[in-house]
Amino acid sequence: MIERTVLTSIGHVTVARRYYACPSCPAKQTPFDGWAGIGNRSLTEHARRMVSLAGMSWSFDVAAKRLEELCHVRVSDDTIERVCQEEGHRAQSWMKESDEPVRAFAKAAGQAEFYTDGLKVNTTGGWREMRLSVFAKREPAAACEPEHWDRRVLNEPTVRLASCAIAASNIVGASWRRTAKRLGLSASSGHGLSVLGDGARWIWDEAAKRFTCPAEWCLDVFHVSQHLHDCGKSLLGEGPAARSWANERRAHLLSFDGVGLIRRLSAERDAQGDTPRRAAMRGLLGYLDENRDSMWYRDRLARGLPIGSGLVEGACKNAIHARLRLNSARWRIRRAERIGALRCLDYSGQWDVYWAARAA
Repeated sequence: MIERTVLTSIGHVTVARRYYACPSCPAKQTPFDGWAGIGNRSLTEHARRMVSLAGMSWSFDVAAKRLEELCHVRVSDDTIERVCQEEGHRAQSWMKESDEPVRAFAKAAGQAEFYTDGLKVNTTGGWREMRLSVFAKREPAAACEPEHWDRRVLNEPTVRLASCAIAASNIVGASWRRTAKRLGLSASSGHGLSVLGDGARWIWDEAAKRFTCPAEWCLDVFHVSQHLHDCGKSLLGEGPAARSWANERRAHLLSFDGVGLIRRLSAERDAQGDTPRRAAMRGLLGYLDENRDSMWYRDRLARGLPIGSGLVEGACKNAIHARLRLNSARWRIRRAERIGALRCLDYSGQWDVYWAARAA
């Protein structure tokens, strides 16, 4: 019998267990460690879960202090970081391979939606863009007239499955295709998909290549509104006149869709002559023209579908930014992705399912 000090969810305990060594080879075994789920870090599964939760919620040094204060568990920030990296790596694989997220998506009611956006993460190689992608489902809201668009209340998503990566757009796009296939969003499934984004060219290009199911593009209406207000300021300066100009054209957009607004703005541009105002109008029209096939807002409002990408912007802020931008941290890419994977696991509502699968 040999003794080993193990960290559990109630603190450190000393465990005596049998130790076997083969007299003919270097093989050694402690069967109790495998049965109890004690790895090289001398943590039980419940302790790993608790440490992972703390490490993905706070910086590692703060997590160590909070664990001691809340649970009377003493564990170093280095151990917390190592455990989070190990579990983050496992969580990445689990989300890609487990049937549990697929079943959750299949059981959820509503129409399928896809969102993606990026945020900057400070890495040891400089600031890099982490791309967050979310597949979701949502029940349609009540039909809405364009003039009431900002007062309607959307239903909450019935399921969300998120992933993140610091990688080139083609690599991220390839992961969309694999995930869509696993979720049953294929050409033969008959299920449609709303793709919502901020108008970045890479999003539309990758979505067109990767999604084989019927897909409907939707440009985030708030990004359009921001472009309209920026143009209004260039034309009329800061103040009520610029806001009124932008709001009137946004109302026109919601009532007559993107093609109608482009026609109106083109006529206004031609009337400006060769002036700085014409240049401002040209920039706005360039943005709108690139997205002319993704601004069918009136139809989507009538069907109770979202016209904004607030879901993924909120996820970027609350699920990723809130942890990876703490204390001006600088990350190695794979380590940032693994902490991001733990955050995505929790955001996707799969945290309990993941740990239950680990304990099974």
